[in-house]
Amino acid sequence: MATAVPAERDAVAPALHLPGAEVIAAGVGPALAAASTATALTTAALSGRPFGLVVSAGIAGGFAPHAPVGSLVVADEITAADLGAETPDGFLPVTELGFGTVTHRPPEALVREVASATGARPGAVLTVSTVTGTAARAAHLRERHPTALAEAMEGFGVAEAAAAHGTPVLELRAVSNPVGPRDRAAWRIGDALAALAEGFGKITPVLSSWNPHDR
Repeated sequence: MATAVPAERDAVAPALHLPGAEVIAAGVGPALAAASTATALTTAALSGRPFGLVVSAGIAGGFAPHAPVGSLVVADEITAADLGAETPDGFLPVTELGFGTVTHRPPEALVREVASATGARPGAVLTVSTVTGTAARAAHLRERHPTALAEAMEGFGVAEAAAAHGTPVLELRAVSNPVGPRDRAAWRIGDALAALAEGFGKITPVLSSWNPHDR
């Protein structure tokens, strides 16, 4: 389990009653999240106890009105929204430049089960290196990614590390603020952390019974 910061880790860890699970504060941003997750996966593999699933968890901005503050979002698609190039004709993802990938897809059956257990809304969770701070950029992202429900900074990095190890990935986010103009007075971080903890309390049975071969 990879969160960005200790506050997220401390919300998730007590709620997750899963033998063998490890919850780390992997750091902010896709690069540090990828490095920390890869280190944890490598350490587990070398110890002879490899993980069967990696979960990116934390709070996020939600695209209004699709993902209101306090709601949970489970990613059916983890996409790097700003990995690519700006051109006179608009943004090109790195895949259209002939490199890498920009999207990882969690196991469909697991996404369905987590959504059912928690009430989380399934949809795309975008990973960005620069948090959106304007209504124009929020609208642009939603136009490019019509199924996007939330924006965060670590999911794609965690997913890249998981993919390198051949391990499935899941992303679960609690919405603390709307994506768009930065209005800290409107943020509900405490409420989002509480929703996150409640969500993880509900998915422990799902993760315990999930079969990695059931994609």
